[in-house]
Amino acid sequence: MQNITASNPANATDRAFGTADIQLLVVDIDGTIAGLSNTIREPVKQAILAAESRGVKVAVATGRMYRSALRFHRDIGSTLPLICYQGAWIQDHATQKRLRHLPLSKQTALQLLDYFEEPHLRSLLSIHFYIEDQLYVPEITAATRIYAQRSGIEPMVIKDLRRDLPGEPTKVLALCENPGVLDGLLSSMRQRYTPAELYLTRSVATFFEATHPLANKGDAVQYLAEELLGLQAANVMAIGDNFNDVEMIAYAGVGVAMGNAPDAVKAAADWVAPDVEEDGVAAAIEQFVLGDR
Repeated sequence: MQNITASNPANATDRAFGTADIQLLVVDIDGTIAGLSNTIREPVKQAILAAESRGVKVAVATGRMYRSALRFHRDIGSTLPLICYQGAWIQDHATQKRLRHLPLSKQTALQLLDYFEEPHLRSLLSIHFYIEDQLYVPEITAATRIYAQRSGIEPMVIKDLRRDLPGEPTKVLALCENPGVLDGLLSSMRQRYTPAELYLTRSVATFFEATHPLANKGDAVQYLAEELLGLQAANVMAIGDNFNDVEMIAYAGVGVAMGNAPDAVKAAADWVAPDVEEDGVAAAIEQFVLGDR
């Protein structure tokens, strides 16, 4: 990561870092290129297209399902593989070839389910299992309905996930309206599992997510940059807004946190952009990709 002091672009007047080094821009979706409207605002879209017109390749890295992320990938005209499920699933849309898939074992998934269904949590959590880009739930809760509406995905109900789980989950998600409950859940799970056993993160305050230990956005962006494109970290700019973006922000030569990100995420970044509703991604692209060219 470059030694750039994180700040708001309104206070940035001079940067030692040359923008010519950025050859790959990686953006998160929710809270980064898409805000409350669940669409990409025009200034952000135009800034991304301007970067692409200058030869910068653009990729999406998201915790979303592949099917749910695809419309955003198309909207920005990306020709690169799409990084989904925190990096557990990487797929080339043009060829439909899945380049990486790192699912959880059934055993681990069912261990998580056992914990989620303990008496002190059972009534508080909505449980989602993602298998082969399908969403499976034991019941349709209010939180699941909201999630399905935003993602455009129809959940499939399996009342007995232990007995009828159709495969190894790419991701397990627990939703809760009370972020404090998920704070406790995350702390408890990190005592039970080491990072070598399970990758645990929060993508928003109300989402607890678990994936394969090697599945995070940092590793996925490194794979895309170094193995597929022959680039180095210094050639990468990554923009995100939450804890599941920290690894890719840390990996990138220029790591940018959105103004709406938690303080701990901002602290991991080189630079802090305006809020998603203020087109922060457009400001970051102007600052580091377009400004000196």
